[in-house]
Amino acid sequence: MKTAIHLSAIRQRMAEGVPTGRVDESTVRRLWWAALDTLQEDILMPMDLKVGLWLAAPLPALYEPRLLDRLKGWVWAPDELQSLHSPSVGLLPSSHMSSGHQKECSVVDSYKRLSLTTEDGHDPLLIILTKEFQVALALHGQNGKRNLLMRSDPGTISDLLNILNLRLDQEDSIESSYLRHELAGLGQLSSNNCLDKLFWPLLSERLSSMAPSLTLQPITESTSSIHSSKEKGSEITLLEAITHEVRTPLATIRTLIRSLLRRADLDQLVVSRLKEIDSECTEQIDRFGLIFNAAELQRQEPEVSRLASTDLGRMLEILHPVWSEQLERRGVILHLDITPGLPKVLSDPERLELMLRGLIDRNTRGLKPGGRLVLELRPAGQRLKLQMFSKFSNSNESLDGRVPLEPNSDLGTVLSWNPGTGSLQLSQAATQRLLASLGGRVTHRRDSGLTVFFPISEAKQ
Repeated sequence: MKTAIHLSAIRQRMAEGVPTGRVDESTVRRLWWAALDTLQEDILMPMDLKVGLWLAAPLPALYEPRLLDRLKGWVWAPDELQSLHSPSVGLLPSSHMSSGHQKECSVVDSYKRLSLTTEDGHDPLLIILTKEFQVALALHGQNGKRNLLMRSDPGTISDLLNILNLRLDQEDSIESSYLRHELAGLGQLSSNNCLDKLFWPLLSERLSSMAPSLTLQPITESTSSIHSSKEKGSEITLLEAITHEVRTPLATIRTLIRSLLRRADLDQLVVSRLKEIDSECTEQIDRFGLIFNAAELQRQEPEVSRLASTDLGRMLEILHPVWSEQLERRGVILHLDITPGLPKVLSDPERLELMLRGLIDRNTRGLKPGGRLVLELRPAGQRLKLQMFSKFSNSNESLDGRVPLEPNSDLGTVLSWNPGTGSLQLSQAATQRLLASLGGRVTHRRDSGLTVFFPISEAKQ
């Protein structure tokens, strides 16, 4: 009789030769999320990987859409999550989305499900395998002696592959056979011996910029001027930490919701509610992503070289149905008015899409059901003028029905507080700076909402 192989054997092999951990559960979970960010954003994304596999337990650990789009995934999940498998279900028609949102809806669920047993444990595990690059991340240890493990050395990776092979022998499923086939298809693996020297310093940098806790201390007038620059840095660090802590669990919730939506036995009312939750998660993930981008700009100057020829009119037309569906949930109508035949502008398409979504959210927070948001795109000399303003429900097409902007109270350099809606928004200065990094020049007037001028691209099409 063969001995059962559990995922705990993988963690135990990874822990060999590593000092026993000395941190608690809260700290080690913080290390885990920072390690996922470091691995995906700082190491894997710049490598531009094309083909590979990833395996995780007990929930998906890979979240970068561009990685999910290229790497095939498997998740050892509890039996309670019976629907954690592909193919994915798009929650929005593909014709209504930009390429970025098509990827978001189609690849976030692009993994298969394998069964997790009680003996496997519930500590998170992530293994990424490509021909040129292999790495394993895991949490390990008892309470008070927890540890983050990262192994990429050839000896450990070879042993982990052997353990995986034995585990697949006891997995009586089509998915295990398919996974075994894909593992064999990788061929001879070559290791990256520099990863260990790269990963830990990058993780340390990321952790040092994350606020460990929020501690309020009174600042006297005599010391405030001396420490103003330090306070600004602390504010930015805190904002980046908060946005990270909010976006990550929301992304996990959205992933689980989309896996549930694949079940065929759900009541239509349940499906409808799950889709609403999914949409709300996406909106908040994007909203906090925008806040993170604005905070990041306070640390460094924008990269002008990232700007490229962008068809702004086409972008607005593609995203209009998606935005309309979101606003309809609040009872708000979105009206799009674009002059035909407009030239392209110079901007950053990916970041501009997120920024436009944020501007729409900002300009509709105070609108009551029946209100309307108008987007106009017009030529303006060597620029295109994008105008965004709100209108009362009983107004016609004249400017008389425009809703004046509510005065906001700035909370530092990035955020402002709208007392009328009770919501946090980007401050006017942060909005202007973020749009400037996208090639836009902003003008604000209480009677005309927000106007952004984008330079026309001179690149030959």
